[in-house]
Amino acid sequence: MPMSTTSCDYDLAIVGAGPAGATAAIYAKRHGLRAIVVDRATFPRDKICGDALSGKSMSILDELGLMEDVARLQGAEIRHIILASPADVGARVDMRDRTHFDPLTGRHVPMGGFVIRREIFDDYLVQEARRRGAEIREGFIVKELLRDASGCVIGIEGKQGKGGSNEQIRARVVLGCDGFNSIVARKANLYRHDPRHSLFALRCYYEGVEGLTDELELHFADEVRPGYFWIFPLEDGKANIGIGMLHSSMKRKGIDLRVALEQVLSRAPFAKRFRQARPLEKPIGWNLPIGSKRRPSHGAGFILLGDAAGLIDPFSGEGIGNAFYSARIGVAACAEAIGEGDTSDLKALFV
Repeated sequence: MPMSTTSCDYDLAIVGAGPAGATAAIYAKRHGLRAIVVDRATFPRDKICGDALSGKSMSILDELGLMEDVARLQGAEIRHIILASPADVGARVDMRDRTHFDPLTGRHVPMGGFVIRREIFDDYLVQEARRRGAEIREGFIVKELLRDASGCVIGIEGKQGKGGSNEQIRARVVLGCDGFNSIVARKANLYRHDPRHSLFALRCYYEGVEGLTDELELHFADEVRPGYFWIFPLEDGKANIGIGMLHSSMKRKGIDLRVALEQVLSRAPFAKRFRQARPLEKPIGWNLPIGSKRRPSHGAGFILLGDAAGLIDPFSGEGIGNAFYSARIGVAACAEAIGEGDTSDLKALFV
């Protein structure tokens, strides 16, 4: 079925300006597509996350020419990863001077990475997308998906701020890049919270943690097995620390993650490292839809990307790298569908 003949304001309407959405906007410009990005937040804004950018993210940042800028952002460079067992026995992976080949981008990229607070990193991506010509509307609240007579999605409806009047933005494809609680997924009847395929985690920023270096630390603590406790270094002696596990396991075992975090910090080997440390906030929780289950992520006139599509790594809990890749692949699929004049079924292109 060809796409609706209704006139379109844009080729792509991207809902959400996080890593998936901002990167999708940059790729849209590379494909010659006219895109608009809307987000209910105003940047810079905090986003609950481990804040780590792995080698997977480096590949996309390198392809987009963003590596040098990102390296200058306030944060910490990562050269090692520690994976430790409940007995505090584990492996230390040295990533210095090592690269890996990415067959998708055809590039050799560093295996290391960075830890950069999302308040800083996401704002940088938004401003970079804007600098490259993307139209971005902050504070825009999406309420509905627009559909034609056949049911094909042809745009979004929302308003600028809580007091704004309703607006319709028509597009050939709508990209849902709006995270775990995606309005696009919900309005497309694809939102399903499955505790068997979802992690729950707490994050807390600290200062004064002893022993911070250039290491990402993943400790598979007894308190949350098979989840883990992390310590990620940040700028100026600060750290992103947190704890997370499978949602269904947490409920089945009756685990309170706040209590579990306190228990971990109060025992060896962490009590010594945190004796002079001070939390900079109360622990904040969030859900992470993981890619341990294939789920629908597309339909007539729309696709879901990043966390909205449930693409978080089931082992590490990382979402940014896969969000980047989904943006690259998804926008290419949209460009092909728009070029062929049919956006009614993106499945053949986006799988």
